[in-house]
This record gives sequence, structure tokens and C-alpha cells, in this order.
Amino acid sequence: MRRLLIALSFLLCLSCAHQPGAEAIRDAIAGSAAAVEAHRNADLLERISEDFIGNDELDRAQLDRLLRMQMLGANSIGVSVSGIQVELQGDRATASLEANITDSSGRWIPDRAALLKFETGWRREGREWRCYNAKWTQG
Repeated sequence: MRRLLIALSFLLCLSCAHQPGAEAIRDAIAGSAAAVEAHRNADLLERISEDFIGNDELDRAQLDRLLRMQMLGANSIGVSVSGIQVELQGDRATASLEANITDSSGRWIPDRAALLKFETGWRREGREWRCYNAKWTQG
């Protein structure tokens, strides 16, 4: 389950360019959920900061490897996001949310469903918002 939580931490950390901060972050979260459901690991990682850290232990390269492994093993993944709250502080932001993750095969998520609560950190890098950290708990 620990690996599941680590893998999911980044899922909600994609960003979108060319939009106001809060809107871009909300759209990134929705896009992240869609990318996970479609097993598009590269789409998730392209907007994660190079110095990303998840739950104080997972770096970007570890996240990439873990996601590849998990997505290969899961048949059908579902992600339902709710309660997104974004707080902007200049070129930085925080976003909190809940995500209900399902895996029909039971290989990625042993109980076939998990509710996770996320606190994510964002910063503007050039014209894009990128996720640089995430912390999560099973809710």
C-alpha cells in the first residue's frame, strides 16, 4: 500500500501553461486524473519539477520507475477527484484535494479502491506551473 500511496502522490501534480495560476492547477489535477486512467505515465511526468519530492522520500526518477511498474500491472484504473482548494502566494501555490482511486484488477490497489488526501506544492517555472512536492495520507 505504501508504494500505491507514493505512486499516486504525483498524479495530481501536473500543470498547465498559459492560464492563471489557480485555474491552471485545477486543470492540471483533472488532466492528471485522466492521464492515470489512460496509463499515460509520460504525460504525468512532463510537468513535475526535476526536484520533486513525494512524502519526503520519493524523487522524480523513483516516481517514474514506480509508475511504469504500477501502470503495467493494473488493468483499469479510475480516478475521481474532489474538494480541490488552491491557495496562491505569488509564484508559489498549494493545492489540497481528495482522490478516490480504483483498480479493477486489484493488482495496484489491493482492496480495489483507496481514498487519498493530498497536499501539493506548486511553483511557476517560466510560463508553467509545476508540482515540486506532495504529501498524502489514506483517508
